[in-house]
Amino acid sequence: MLRGLANLNVVADDMTGAVEWYTRVFGEPPYFVRPEEGPPQYAEWRFGDDEDEFALLSSAFRPSLAEPGGALAYFHVDDIRAGVDWMTGLGARAVDPVMERGGGFWTASFADPFGNLIGLMQSPHWRDAHA
Repeated sequence: MLRGLANLNVVADDMTGAVEWYTRVFGEPPYFVRPEEGPPQYAEWRFGDDEDEFALLSSAFRPSLAEPGGALAYFHVDDIRAGVDWMTGLGARAVDPVMERGGGFWTASFADPFGNLIGLMQSPHWRDAHA
């Protein structure tokens, strides 16, 4: 069912500082930032042989759990709704419902039985890169 890591999100309170720091880490600025003007709330880099996606997300948009969570890694699935059924069938608790993100991207997130965040993403970028 899991086809690969589609996008790894980490959160930051100081997005401007975090974008500057990760620009140094990756050796280049993010290729995608939102909003396009003003302080960033989301930024993405592609890295590695498979052009994996690493993203910074403002902590204001962190999925909420009653208990602490960790990084939210999104795993690519071909069918987001089938993936949701599969995860809940395994005992994961829905955190964020299926959401359309635009451009053919869909996400959903869960808490595993141990309190970790797990994300599923239907990603046209990942799909096209692995066709």
